[in-house]
Amino acid sequence: MRLQNLLLLIASYFFYGWWSYKFLCLLALSTFLDYCYGFWVASPNRRKSKIFLWLSIINNLGILGIFKYYNFFATQFQSGFGLLGIHIDPVLLHVALPIGISFYTFHGMSYVFDIYRNKQKPISSFIDYSVFVSFFPLLVAGPIERANHLLPQVQVKRTFSYTQAIEGCRLIIWGMFKKVVIADNLAGYVNDIFGGYQDRNGFTLIIGAIAFSFQIYGDFSGYSDIAIGTAKLFGFELLSNFRFPYFSRDIAEFWRRWHISLSSWFRDYLYIPLGGSKDGKIKAVRNTFIIFLVSGFWHGASWNFIAWGAIHACGFLPLLLMNRNRKFVTDVVAAGRKFPSLRETGQMLLTFTFVTFAWVFFRAADMMTAVGYLSHMVGDIIRHPGQFTHLPGSYKVFRFIIPLLIGDWWFRHNERKLNFSNPVVETIIAWILIFFIVFSFQQESTFIYFQF
Repeated sequence: MRLQNLLLLIASYFFYGWWSYKFLCLLALSTFLDYCYGFWVASPNRRKSKIFLWLSIINNLGILGIFKYYNFFATQFQSGFGLLGIHIDPVLLHVALPIGISFYTFHGMSYVFDIYRNKQKPISSFIDYSVFVSFFPLLVAGPIERANHLLPQVQVKRTFSYTQAIEGCRLIIWGMFKKVVIADNLAGYVNDIFGGYQDRNGFTLIIGAIAFSFQIYGDFSGYSDIAIGTAKLFGFELLSNFRFPYFSRDIAEFWRRWHISLSSWFRDYLYIPLGGSKDGKIKAVRNTFIIFLVSGFWHGASWNFIAWGAIHACGFLPLLLMNRNRKFVTDVVAAGRKFPSLRETGQMLLTFTFVTFAWVFFRAADMMTAVGYLSHMVGDIIRHPGQFTHLPGSYKVFRFIIPLLIGDWWFRHNERKLNFSNPVVETIIAWILIFFIVFSFQQESTFIYFQF
């Protein structure tokens, strides 16, 4: 087991250093600090324990803040003082954002939080803890793991499982298909439409927004599938990150199915400590706005990401106020049926429309671009309603969207079991997917969530 973990740690640091060896020291420092804080926070003296918990929070958020948010706050202070007639020239950092910094920082924070809450004991092996933080499949874009879920798997000897490996290969192939065939091909249309939205008609802009909805889904859920599948090859079971979110029937269900590891992280370590919904509706509304705004800011140091979070908070609040936010918790849409009812179809379309509207703020370079995109789209539709009688060239995006929807609908009951009852059919489909992956592969391709 020790040799397994040592090899995994070396592989993970090599994997991270291949992108930039300069930030290996930052990863090692962050890991070492939280490893030490784990012992100090475990002190039976609760006052001492709380002090070290806050020091850990300050250190983690400090590292994250310097690299990810310093320039944002510096420029905002410059603009604020400028309104008062005071000119300042802040010193800005000209350094690339360390890849995956938000993910491995949250890994370390969850470990320390769980020790403070007596849900986890500090571990003596620094190598084991380092593997938990830097395990290469999840290092750069998650899922965001919990110590009490992944560490027990790190601390035992793992043996090869044929069944687990086959499941992993299925996930890797499907994830690669979503990324390389779906997301990367949609990216060309999305970049073209968003880059020149002023010259497009409203119909095209609607299609552009829909295309980005599926691009980011194919891109990020594809990475998660690859990460989970790769981890299975090494004997690990990672947390699920996506459960077919575009089949959600309201915004609350969407957030139980989209980026699950982050949503549950904010719920457990921010929403509940703030009081959750136990202290009445007013505090529940406040706490809901806080987690959505923080979630938006976590994604990027820009006002358009904050607006994206605020839009989702506004969509979630009516459900919270009417006590309908937990209506769809465990069931799957059209469970036991081949097709959804008209009611379910309407609910899914309404939810998808809302989510797609919000994605415009996420995709746009800044707040002004997002507002300009939506304004031009609505204005052009009002001025030229007849445009919907003619399909623009961008309708070709649906060649990539429809296969993704069909695949997701077929497997919607279990995101881990991507298998068919007939092994011959499964083999044929696997080779078809591999064929499309190979011939769609592009030299310049990256994952959207690497920037976070």
